Amino acid sequence: MLGGAVSRIQRWQYRGGRPRWSARITNRLGAVMFGSGIGPSQAATVEMRGHKSGRTISFPVVVTDYQGERYLVAMLGQKTNWVRNLRAGDGRAVLQRGQREDVSLVEDISDKRPAILRRYLELAAGARPFFPIDRRAPLSDFERIVDQYPVFRVDR
Repeated sequence: MLGGAVSRIQRWQYRGGRPRWSARITNRLGAVMFGSGIGPSQAATVEMRGHKSGRTISFPVVVTDYQGERYLVAMLGQKTNWVRNLRAGDGRAVLQRGQREDVSLVEDISDKRPAILRRYLELAAGARPFFPIDRRAPLSDFERIVDQYPVFRVDR
């Protein structure tokens, strides 16, 4: 019951695929906390340059580990601002969880994406309301939605 209410609130915060004022406040707080090392071990802050403004933008992310690699997934899909910024830029970003790490985010188009998405949903409870399938669904279900959710490999 409570989980359903939380999911409805989260979907309301991102209605239309864009963060509303409450989501922007929550994201700002999450970015500060996760960047300083507070919160779940897979939580971090990513920073990149806005492709139009040129300003540094930062937001909280879940760093997903899979087969010895790290990945970021866009929970809101293809039109997410950070995905647009990354694709328009050169892929350079900074991951921060206590310490800053200069990284390159490379879009992954491999056949590992369904398994990465499933692993992401195992770790990122806050992203689950934005996916049309359950985190325990078979990989074949994830194969059907893989093109809707960009996956980026974190390279040093």
